[in-house]
Amino acid sequence: MAILEILTYPNPILKKACAPVTDVNDELRKFLDDMLETMYQNAGIGLAAIQVGRLIRAIVVDIREDERGSSESKVHKLINPEILEKEGSKKCEEGCLSVPGVREEVIRAEKIKVRALNENGKKVEFIAEGLLAICIQHEIDHLDGILFVDRLSKLRRTMIKKKLNKLT
Repeated sequence: MAILEILTYPNPILKKACAPVTDVNDELRKFLDDMLETMYQNAGIGLAAIQVGRLIRAIVVDIREDERGSSESKVHKLINPEILEKEGSKKCEEGCLSVPGVREEVIRAEKIKVRALNENGKKVEFIAEGLLAICIQHEIDHLDGILFVDRLSKLRRTMIKKKLNKLT
């Protein structure tokens, strides 16, 4: 497996929309494994293909720990993910491997219904709640060129972008 380079703000690629995946093949499966390895190496719980420079609709998520304290792996490799339904709303603190050093509260749906292809090209639908739902929403935002800081108030966003621009 290869460790991929994670693009960071203000890289303009992060603001682009990703194209749907048309062919689920061995090359894509290897890429998803490389994304997972990169995410683990950087202590993340989710990663979108765009964050490593590929403009395709693919994400990996492993929340590892749920609300009950279970540390069992909960790996999701999702291709062309879409949210079919949203329920409730919850304020939660988020961070992002592409926006290092920044953690802010964002409002997300508490529960979502997701449809995607798995790594074998089979259609899957499931309900995600809690941290898994939040993480999937965050990663799907990446596929649409949206960073979590774009969901903050204009004042907060301006302050964070000034801080990040000083670091680059």
